[in-house]
Amino acid sequence: MPREISIFGILLPTILPLFLLSLALQGVLDRILGHLGAYRRMWHPALVRLCLLVCIFAALTLGLYQ
Repeated sequence: MPREISIFGILLPTILPLFLLSLALQGVLDRILGHLGAYRRMWHPALVRLCLLVCIFAALTLGLYQ
């Protein structure tokens, strides 16, 4: 269970790269859903985007720490 990642001698918590990766994955998924027109059918698109980011981040974190 890694706690820190060393990048050029700087120790970073593993949650920071996971969060950046989840932002990138959410951006890709957001672009796909926007292209398909899925956000037009949703009540609150910004809330859906936030929920997707939280779910992706939680899945990546659970995958690393379990």
